[in-house]
Amino acid sequence: MIKTISVLGVTGSIGTQALDVIKNNPEHFKLGAISAGRNLIKLEEILADFNPPLVSVQDDSAVKELKSRFPHIEFMSGDEGLISVATYDSNLLLTAILGSVGLKPTLAAIDAGIDIALANKETLVAAGEIVMNRAREKNVQIIPVDSEHSALFQCLKGENEKEISNIIITASGGSFRDLSREELGSVTLEDALNHPNWSMGQKITIDSATMMNKGFEVIEAKHLFDVEISQIKTLLHKESIIHSMVEFIDNSIMAQLGNSDMRTAIQYAFTHPERLHKNNPLSVSELSQLNFKPMDFDRFKMLKFAYDALEAGGTLPTVMNAANEYAVGEFLGGRIKFLEIEEIVESRMMQHENIQNPDLETILSLDARYKSNMR
Repeated sequence: MIKTISVLGVTGSIGTQALDVIKNNPEHFKLGAISAGRNLIKLEEILADFNPPLVSVQDDSAVKELKSRFPHIEFMSGDEGLISVATYDSNLLLTAILGSVGLKPTLAAIDAGIDIALANKETLVAAGEIVMNRAREKNVQIIPVDSEHSALFQCLKGENEKEISNIIITASGGSFRDLSREELGSVTLEDALNHPNWSMGQKITIDSATMMNKGFEVIEAKHLFDVEISQIKTLLHKESIIHSMVEFIDNSIMAQLGNSDMRTAIQYAFTHPERLHKNNPLSVSELSQLNFKPMDFDRFKMLKFAYDALEAGGTLPTVMNAANEYAVGEFLGGRIKFLEIEEIVESRMMQHENIQNPDLETILSLDARYKSNMR
């Protein structure tokens, strides 16, 4: 059977790599509905190549022009468009859109009974309990696409969850892993966007440099794998060869290894529970060494913020995520320095009065408030 894959965030790094997977396996996959942001040049290339039936764009002003150039395709915009893409008749929805804007369409897809290949971190960070509970109610699979969570997902396949001792999420350390906190004061945007191992979009590259990205992954892991917070460990691993590990109660450790290529995790999410052949194998015989270091929470403060937010629960993870989204945008716009990102996040977390067991309306309201300038 050929699977129909719809994609939220098709012009981004994950979205374009997903298209590679689809294009390279036409006997297994075809593209369904898609959404894009403002990169209309890239979008038009995709439309010419794939001819999807339904497309949502961020700005309504672009719809008329696109319709005139591609009259056989249905175009929509805004939240309505995102939800239409998410609920299109597909076998799987890849949520690769950036930010908390992915939350509503993901929930809509779950309500429609569509399985989710999840690459949008903010969905589980902001509203993990709501999303996972809804997925269980609707008997919908949430298959992780992040390399770390895909690794854990694979290591845990067929295992007894009661026999898990710890899950160990590895981290490359990002662009500034070898710098002291004093040296971070003078880093530039160009420096921050130069990731040593992975090719990613701008926001996730900055999140990797601050280690907020790893904090998001800790929160995601809690929701995806339903383990205790004390069981979620993080470990510096510069080579990004071991993507994550699981330690069991008999002290056995199972690790998933692979090249720094997101197409592997994307393809596995598309084919689960089966696997497909893929080129570019990891040459284990050529590995000279694998390095590991314990995580320094004083050096990587944003990771500590994430553990604190997860421990507090309630709306604090939502606030942390929204504050980070705002601060990273300010840094990318050249309006603040690198270390001010964590200062803004910490300040907004400290001023927030936490609300336990929030509903979706509360989460969305706080998200909008804390990712604004609040001045």
